[in-house]
Amino acid sequence: MISPYRSMDKVETLVLQLAGNQELVYLSPVSGCELLGRFNMPSLFKQGDIMIGGIFPVFNKDISSSSSMFESKPPGVKCARFDLRAFRWTQVMIFAIEEVNKDPALLPNISLGYRILDSCSSPTNTLRAALTLASRPEEIELSSPCPPTISALIAEAGSSQSLAVAGTLGPFQVPIVSYFSTCACLSDRAKYPTFFRTIPSDYFQAKALAALVKHFGWQWIGAIQSDNAYGRNGILAFTEEVKKLGICIAFVGTVKRTYPMDKILDVVEMIKQSTVKVILAFVPEGDFYPLMKEVVRQNITGIQWIASEAWITAIQPSTPEIYQAFGGALGFVVQKMAIPNLKQFLRDISPYTDPSAAFVKDFWEIMVGCRPVSSEEHTGTEAANEKCTGNETLMNSQDVFFDVTQLRVSYNVYKAVYAIAHALHQLVFCQPVGGKPVRPCLNISEIRPKQVTDHLQRVNFINQFGDNVFFDVNGDPPASYDLINWQLIDGKVQHVTLGHFVSAVNGDYKLSIQEEEIVWRTGKMVPTSVCSNVCPVGTRKAQIKGKPTCCFDCITCADGTIANLTGAADCTPCPQEYWSNERKDECIPKTIEFLTYHEPMGIAITVVSLLGASLSLATMMVFIRNRETPVIKASNSELSCFLLFSLFLCFLCPLTFIGRPTVWTCMLRHTAFGVTFALCISCVLGKTIVVVTAFKATVPGNKVAGKFGPVQQRIIVCSCTLIQITICVLWLKLNPPFPDMVGNKRIILECNTGSEAAFYAVLGYIGILAITCLVLAFLARKLPDNFNEAKFITFSMLIFCAVWITFIPAYVSSPGKFTVAVETFAILSSAFGLLLSIFAPKCYIILIKPEKNTKKHVMGKTMNTKM
Repeated sequence: MISPYRSMDKVETLVLQLAGNQELVYLSPVSGCELLGRFNMPSLFKQGDIMIGGIFPVFNKDISSSSSMFESKPPGVKCARFDLRAFRWTQVMIFAIEEVNKDPALLPNISLGYRILDSCSSPTNTLRAALTLASRPEEIELSSPCPPTISALIAEAGSSQSLAVAGTLGPFQVPIVSYFSTCACLSDRAKYPTFFRTIPSDYFQAKALAALVKHFGWQWIGAIQSDNAYGRNGILAFTEEVKKLGICIAFVGTVKRTYPMDKILDVVEMIKQSTVKVILAFVPEGDFYPLMKEVVRQNITGIQWIASEAWITAIQPSTPEIYQAFGGALGFVVQKMAIPNLKQFLRDISPYTDPSAAFVKDFWEIMVGCRPVSSEEHTGTEAANEKCTGNETLMNSQDVFFDVTQLRVSYNVYKAVYAIAHALHQLVFCQPVGGKPVRPCLNISEIRPKQVTDHLQRVNFINQFGDNVFFDVNGDPPASYDLINWQLIDGKVQHVTLGHFVSAVNGDYKLSIQEEEIVWRTGKMVPTSVCSNVCPVGTRKAQIKGKPTCCFDCITCADGTIANLTGAADCTPCPQEYWSNERKDECIPKTIEFLTYHEPMGIAITVVSLLGASLSLATMMVFIRNRETPVIKASNSELSCFLLFSLFLCFLCPLTFIGRPTVWTCMLRHTAFGVTFALCISCVLGKTIVVVTAFKATVPGNKVAGKFGPVQQRIIVCSCTLIQITICVLWLKLNPPFPDMVGNKRIILECNTGSEAAFYAVLGYIGILAITCLVLAFLARKLPDNFNEAKFITFSMLIFCAVWITFIPAYVSSPGKFTVAVETFAILSSAFGLLLSIFAPKCYIILIKPEKNTKKHVMGKTMNTKM
């Protein structure tokens, strides 16, 4: 136990020096006690078999001097600003204790007493009150070596105050039950093993507030905190919750009732400069009220305020004047309850019933407007009133103080009393309330605070209102909140319940809101509060360097990607067969392109190809029919037919490039092109060699022509063609061409060469054959003959080489199906070049000038008639 007494048997004293203007208190565990000093603190007191203490902020401002130099005994505590709400809490505690004493089933034949002190909303004064309650009550005589102290304590409203009490009395196992301290830090059982509360922790309130912000889509909010554990821990818990939801806090302002006006104005300026339209105020009403008045004075409107439970239902700020700027405020509070018979109990309060009762005279002065006739001097209120006549009454008062239909914190006080009573009952009678028979199993003089703490942890009962009262392992009750909306009805600010929040064991929650009934400060529409507007469809968020995540630019999605939802963080790529539309909000099927027989280009290629093939066949027929004529014989009819056949195949090759590419057409088009042109150029090479060797035969003694007959010609053609066939076979075996899809906005079906090296090897081999022909034909261009075929071969090879040299860059740079067109153009151009350059002159002679189709004309020789 803690007591400011000195042991008569063994002196073991502990000196506590309190900061500021505090008195010295000597604590000692004793068997016989001597009072060394006491704090002069007014109290509400009633003796009982078991004593329960209470600490309430009846006055909410400490105006004591703090200039003590510890050279003399400091003056007593002076408090101001009488708080009717807190005074009603004291009366609810008294009312609940009297109910317990009248209940025959709860603590029968045992009376509960109380001693209630004022904390002035100050942690220092709260600590004074706690030490005072832990010592012998001043109101009774010393009748034993160690007088009884409190068995439990109901305290306090502010979290900072509760921290002071729990930290001081906790090590001594004194159970403390708070009715309004919500700081999550108090749930730490290692630091505060005896702390309980009947109001949910800020951990749950932070979840509820975050759920509210998320529900209405507010992404950019401001925050106001009180400069104490309640405000700092509350905003910290809220910040952790909203960060998970991607919500940003623009600023955090700090206020306190003792701050000078300069600091209040700094916070006001912060609000004015910010772009936020929603602000959370996690502040007790006493700390927040100075800021509220300044906001109203500067006419700062258009802000949607979110309130913590500490001020959303407070009486002091709930005035039409404050409503001008704070109307429509939303906040969560614990459930309300109407306590039967409490209203009459409050109306029976009178300074004449017990003239020595603390706080009642100040209450009477505020309610009635005069000082009780028995009051010797004014002590608490800020301005003295006239003396009362003694006939005043509260029976007809319509003050909100007597409205007991929406009790919230008062109901928490009520539950705290009953929780302690049930714990004491189980401790004393070793069975829960209602058990039979009722016999004490423990002498009340043997009750120790630790025993009360243990039984309080196990309390679990359903009260008269149907609520299940119990504490979890951290001393917290189940979380359940009502959503309150400030509304002005008949000229009065009403706290209208428009929603509910319930937390589940698994960490989930249920939030229900009657949105259509909410009164907004900004009008009928739900206010918006964002740093950057939600990105429309087709755009994505781009974080702005140095700013919170809620501040961003909207960037249009790249081609091929879409964002079909507003506020997209990233653009989604379209599937391979799809492409983004112009708005970048939908994937549409790509246009499939390939060279078809139905389009103009395909028709043109088909017509020209068939024309070339027809001309080749026609020329072949002409050559076969006139194979015995000198022109045909001079041009080597066998090689000419081979060449015409190969040209016929070359003209048909472009047809394999038209139509939807398949595996077989892709392999066929490139290999057929390579083999047919190799055959074609091999035939031209054979003809070139024949021309050169034929004219070399005119030289006496030259036997080359005899060695280069038809067999050798066939060998050259076959061997040169076989090399190309070998290259193509290896190409098809190792890495054959295959159908492929390329392109972004449209799908271009084409044949991938598979191996670029093989493709260019085929072209390169054809080029080698063509250059060889060109060189040989060029060397034989001036040989004597009226019909020198080497000239035509040279010209055809020049055309062939020119076409294919220009083909390569055109092929590489042509997009889509034009690549196919370029390749077919090169095939047709070179084939027509060969056909017309080599065979047109011969057909001209055979068909148009048959008189020149003679050996004499072909050989270009004339008889020399000179004698």
